[in-house]
Amino acid sequence: MSNHVPIPTLYLFPVLDGLLIDLLKSLTDEEWRKPTIAKLWTVKDIAAHLLDGNLRVISSAHHYSGKPPQNINSYRDLVNYLNHLNAVFVEAMDRVSPQQLISMLADTGEQYTAYFSSLDPFAPAQYAVSWAGEEQSVNWFHTAREYTEKWHHQQQIRHAVNKPGIITPELFYPCMDTFMRGIPYNYREVEADAGTTVAITISTEAGGTWYLQKASNNWQLIKQTATTHDASVTIDPDTAWQFFTKGITPVAAEGKAIVTGDFSLTKNIFSTLSVMA
Repeated sequence: MSNHVPIPTLYLFPVLDGLLIDLLKSLTDEEWRKPTIAKLWTVKDIAAHLLDGNLRVISSAHHYSGKPPQNINSYRDLVNYLNHLNAVFVEAMDRVSPQQLISMLADTGEQYTAYFSSLDPFAPAQYAVSWAGEEQSVNWFHTAREYTEKWHHQQQIRHAVNKPGIITPELFYPCMDTFMRGIPYNYREVEADAGTTVAITISTEAGGTWYLQKASNNWQLIKQTATTHDASVTIDPDTAWQFFTKGITPVAAEGKAIVTGDFSLTKNIFSTLSVMA
């Protein structure tokens, strides 16, 4: 992938997949059945969902997407449709052994990565990143969104079985950098003077600082250091990935954060969802 891609993630797919396979091979029968923060899903269910994601991408590479959705007239309709697809596949995989899941994940992971490697990173993507407010995205952003899916679902498994490993600068930062792209859209109705700036920090060496700034008619995420800011939020990595993926409530996330300055400028950070939910 080009060095000019704002958030390079493609080269990390094989790394993340390798860590997933090693993790799943290490699990006991009891750990496969453990509940997770992904609502009603167990560890095994999340592994099945990751397989579903691989298969859908490979099928789309074959120009096949199954029956077209009906009556999708809103964002909520789309989310409901996707939730149904997810649930049906996970339920069907209940009869498939963990060993089979591991084998299929290993096989399909390579095909999945090969497909994304074939895309022009700046060409229009098949699917828009709608949680960032986009109606048309380019492939590098769609690829980064797919990376966040693989990252956060693997992290849900690790969280459930108390296995660390992917909250590292190499693997965690690109996920957070992508998730942050949803914040300006979540601020679209927040009123402020042009130039108003909010600093958002995820602590530890795996994190970083991003700046949300009000332009004349929208909010923008800027990378360069702002000399002054009107409010700031500091969050630990575990809290950050969970609130972006609806693992904890906005109230719980805010309770774990350090907030300074104008509180009215920070509320919407904690209600940002960088997943389809």
